[in-house]
Amino acid sequence: GYSEEENFRDAMALGELMRTLHDLSKPTIARVHGAAYGGGVGLVACCDIAIASTNATFALSETRLGLIPAVISPYVIVAMGERMAHRYFLTGERFDAAEAFRTHLVHEIAADEEHLDDAIALMIHAVRSAGPRSQAEAKSLIGAVENRPLSVDLVTETARRIARIRVSPEGQEGLAAFLEKREPNWIPKKEE
Repeated sequence: GYSEEENFRDAMALGELMRTLHDLSKPTIARVHGAAYGGGVGLVACCDIAIASTNATFALSETRLGLIPAVISPYVIVAMGERMAHRYFLTGERFDAAEAFRTHLVHEIAADEEHLDDAIALMIHAVRSAGPRSQAEAKSLIGAVENRPLSVDLVTETARRIARIRVSPEGQEGLAAFLEKREPNWIPKKEE
């Protein structure tokens, strides 16, 4: 029963949620089980890493409702690619975790809920092993480099980025830890 203006405000709120999730400086991990339809697929696509159980199902079902997946489209198209977006935006058909993996919507598939929790725990450990500032800088780098042609300006920008992070306290700590064959100070100490 919303007016067009009310629908616009509602869509903008979802758009801001998606943009916020996508633009977080910290890594985000989607844990997918059960049904992820419409906006749920958008949330998966907004995350940096997505792991699904084999029982997960996906659908970009908006066209079956006479709608379009507009607000989620920038993220889904980046994740799945334009070609796959054509198929799944236009048909609204359901697909399984294997197809989500094949289309690059998810990075990994776990056999069941228990294995999904294990896979998420391993990914969290991997994420926590990297420097927090370098992760934020890496996310920024992806946004700065994607869809840009190779040019002198791009080479210069990327060289400046690595030079800046190399001299940062985190970069210096990471290099020192590597050379000294020890864990960097951002990795939590193991409890004994």
